[in-house]
Amino acid sequence: MHQNRPRQDGVVSRRSMLKAAGVAAGATAVGVTAAPSASAAGYAHPGLLHTGADLARMAAKVKAGAAPQTAGYARLTANRHAQSGWTADPQATVYRGAGSPQNYAVLYNDLHAAYQNGLRFHVSGERAYADTAVAILNAWSAKLTSLAGSADRFLAAGLYGYQAANAAELVRDRPDFELARFQKMLTTVFSPLSESFLTGHNGAVVTNYWPNWDLAAMACVLATGVFCDDGAKVEQAVEYFKNGSGLGAVRNAIPVVQDDGLAEWLEAGRDQGHALLGVGLMGSFCEMAWNQGIDLYGYDDSRFLKGAQYVARWSLGGAVSYTANTRRKGAVGGWSGTETASGAAGVDPAMTRPIWAMIANHYTKRRGLSASYLTRIAAKASPEGGGGDYGPNSGGYDQLGFGTLAFTRDRDEDRDDRSRGRAAAAPGGPGGSPGGSSAASAGASAAGASGSASPTAQASPEGRSSARAAAGRDGGLASTGATDLAAWSAATGITALAGGLLLLRRRGRARETAE
Repeated sequence: MHQNRPRQDGVVSRRSMLKAAGVAAGATAVGVTAAPSASAAGYAHPGLLHTGADLARMAAKVKAGAAPQTAGYARLTANRHAQSGWTADPQATVYRGAGSPQNYAVLYNDLHAAYQNGLRFHVSGERAYADTAVAILNAWSAKLTSLAGSADRFLAAGLYGYQAANAAELVRDRPDFELARFQKMLTTVFSPLSESFLTGHNGAVVTNYWPNWDLAAMACVLATGVFCDDGAKVEQAVEYFKNGSGLGAVRNAIPVVQDDGLAEWLEAGRDQGHALLGVGLMGSFCEMAWNQGIDLYGYDDSRFLKGAQYVARWSLGGAVSYTANTRRKGAVGGWSGTETASGAAGVDPAMTRPIWAMIANHYTKRRGLSASYLTRIAAKASPEGGGGDYGPNSGGYDQLGFGTLAFTRDRDEDRDDRSRGRAAAAPGGPGGSPGGSSAASAGASAAGASGSASPTAQASPEGRSSARAAAGRDGGLASTGATDLAAWSAATGITALAGGLLLLRRRGRARETAE
């Protein structure tokens, strides 16, 4: 595996830009959200799935009665977890998969209640919701000491660790929130399991676990790193995304780029539910990184865009090709075997998860790209709910959700993102993303068709040399056909798109495979 670690001077410069841009955005924002702060380590807070500018935008849109954000907020306020006065039931040990009692549902219900109350506070300004979120999180940090069970304890650490950090990020500056104690819980209970999974995979061969196991662990380590201002954890997670040996690394989770510009999602050979879980986790990972100035959405010629488009097309009932994939299974030094996925599994077009608004809005609104399958499936899923809206089992709580409220944006709303991207792309700027120039040029092509300016890629940790290398590459994605405006204007549902659906095609490149 080649190494491509972030340059520290680029990280410092990127964080400085984030501090300046975040304060400027917060100073002019309309709503109850205070200006984001920057920690001594340079991380912007709030800065996981939502920045201060994001929270202010949500409040302003709902106050103005804007669609579809108002419908998204209605889904939030209707959820039983989003009610003030929710009483936590903290446990000293949480068990998942084995052990007694299997009580992990108590944890994920409480975390979703904390997140939903925190989000509702930022939109409404009503203190009771912040008080409820703080009380839930403080109760857990005062009692939880361990996660136990079968191998599923690693899933518990990853999924609930990143969710806990995101819920806490919404109230981290509240005077009654026990910040240091919560940081200790993340770094002693959740993150160690996730870090050990990425390095040891529970004693199994590295391909024994499907991509979502790695992705959950990566999300926990990244979220913990940002929340606790721990640069080593952030770097570990980002490096694994790019060059990790397990199936969650981006080129292993998305191993084959097709000639039409779609890219096969490995877990499509397993089943639809787990493929949706993986896309949601990778999207959350990219969004959290983006909000700290690290562009993984555009990494490797926007590989995630191609994989997400593939899963969206497949989930809508469209035909997709799948290259047979054989992975090794078993324990290191013990039993071993192989399993082959020979084709994409069947799908239920009615199955949905609240994952699409975030990804679609990044590529079509921040980047100005056309992405027809993402646009269609996001419109079909709108307005997105959250935990408790997608069934009673754990799968309905794997994503925090409410993307219609949280991520719907207009193309001219991300001026700070654009300015950071232009600064990064400028000669002597702090850095650009590998593949970022391809994404930017594709965005320029899409903008040329619609007459809109397109943002360039945001700063990422590779530094100036990667930006120069990326600038010499072919544009990668070409977009043709209708814009996404009609679909987004009908965000509560879509019956048809009349012609002109996006064709993403591969230009001048041989078919790629994972390392």
